[in-house]
Amino acid sequence: MSSNIHIKRICKFCNKEFTARTTVTQCCSDHCSKRYYKLKKKKEKIDKSNQETLEVLSQPLELIKAKEFLSVMEAAKLLGVSQRTLYRLMGNGELKFAKIGKRTIIKRTEIDNFFNK
Repeated sequence: MSSNIHIKRICKFCNKEFTARTTVTQCCSDHCSKRYYKLKKKKEKIDKSNQETLEVLSQPLELIKAKEFLSVMEAAKLLGVSQRTLYRLMGNGELKFAKIGKRTIIKRTEIDNFFNK
């Protein structure tokens, strides 16, 4: 069964104009079609990898938000500041903290109260 359809199209890979004989043709040749397919699959893999990376990076932040007591490092990640900044705030008496042995603990409500002042 042959088709009498002739549609002007732009190739998705090389951007050249060509005449398509079907309504689903996207590329001007088999060569461009294969390269376009590989390009599309590569882009899908990159997008999937970027999405997985974002999920992994945001997961620890969700775990930190659920904790009632935070270490200085966790509190710094939560607030988006350096650990030195938190130590400075604790030294000035602006942020309350507790020491358990050598470990410094900050209560989550103290961080919330710090911003309500």
